[in-house]
Amino acid sequence: MNKTIDDLANRWLKRRPDGLSQLENRVLQSTLERTTISRDTNKAVAFHQTFGDRLADTIARVGGSWSFILTFIAFLVLWTSGNVWLLSRDAFDPYPFIFLNLVLSMVAALQAPVIMMAQNRQTERDRIDAAHDYEVNLKAEIEIMALHEKLDELRHGQIIGMRDEIVRLAALVEKLDRRLPEQQSS
Repeated sequence: MNKTIDDLANRWLKRRPDGLSQLENRVLQSTLERTTISRDTNKAVAFHQTFGDRLADTIARVGGSWSFILTFIAFLVLWTSGNVWLLSRDAFDPYPFIFLNLVLSMVAALQAPVIMMAQNRQTERDRIDAAHDYEVNLKAEIEIMALHEKLDELRHGQIIGMRDEIVRLAALVEKLDRRLPEQQSS
């Protein structure tokens, strides 16, 4: 049972081998070698991360959390109440809170592009995961088709065996039918 990638491509993917993608070739090769194809894509992505990538992910993770939001609300309440209370005593940032607006604008100006960088990286990770999912699903489909083929061959062999047994039994019954009249006449 020496199968090749060409045989598998024609049989299961209904395509010529030169029309297969690298991913499909890898799946067929792993099918022939009976090896697994699944892997941890997170490890591969983490291995190629730069310091900036890890920093962007951390900032996006912290900046989009409830703890950050609640801490920032507490900071704003402290800032405004502190400056309103200190208003009568030479407040650092009096009522329209111009300095606070400047700080908030700077935080937003820095945080938005960093979050967008992290989202772009997440999109790339999602693409890698989707490609890997396709690879694993394709291998599973091929393995299922191979199992169906084996079951069909087994069933066909059993049917042939039963047919041969029926022919043998029919010949035996016919032989007995020919003997029966001979024994009755004697």
